[in-house]
Amino acid sequence: MARPASTQPTDGELAILKALWSSGPAPLGQVCATLRRQRPVATTTVATMLQVMLAKGLVKRSRGDRGYLWSAKVSQEAAASRLVNKVLDHVFDGSAQRLVAHLLDDGKLSERDRQEIRRLLAADKARPSNQGRRS
Repeated sequence: MARPASTQPTDGELAILKALWSSGPAPLGQVCATLRRQRPVATTTVATMLQVMLAKGLVKRSRGDRGYLWSAKVSQEAAASRLVNKVLDHVFDGSAQRLVAHLLDDGKLSERDRQEIRRLLAADKARPSNQGRRS
């Protein structure tokens, strides 16, 4: 039995989404030019990927003066949330504590990152909606 198609962006699709998030609606040529700043890509490959992403609901297209304009249908925040939740569920068995412990152990957090996390946690704890919640 075939597995269901994923709605999660692949690495290549994520690169296209990043290009669209930064530029806004863009024709195929502009998307390719943006991607080529990172690595060589064929226009036909990008066009095929955009078609797959359209079927996944990641992008949308509209008629422009000279062909289609492509834009992200999913926000950067929504995509990030879905990807982080997938990693959290599949790699860390749903444990945010294990994810944070991994980041700490892996040495990926700078002192500045740690200070910002402390500030965010303090701000979250001080919010009225969190007063009755147990830690």
